[in-house]
Amino acid sequence: MKYEIQHYTLCDGWINTWSYYEDDHEYPTFFETFEEALDSLDEFLDDEQREFEQGNIESPYLREEFRIVKLEGVTA
Repeated sequence: MKYEIQHYTLCDGWINTWSYYEDDHEYPTFFETFEEALDSLDEFLDDEQREFEQGNIESPYLREEFRIVKLEGVTA
């Protein structure tokens, strides 16, 4: 079982926008556990809040814009 973090976008609805690069190729990010995905999302949102407080971004993302979804049959 794998998990992914999905972000709500106006054009595409709920999609996985989290990715990593390896050898100049982009791959979607999957997590082994719900807790691992949650930790990653928490870290991202903490970084966003810090950047907002420092005046580096106009507004941070909100937790409600994200969800963690269990994917059945994904082995990547």
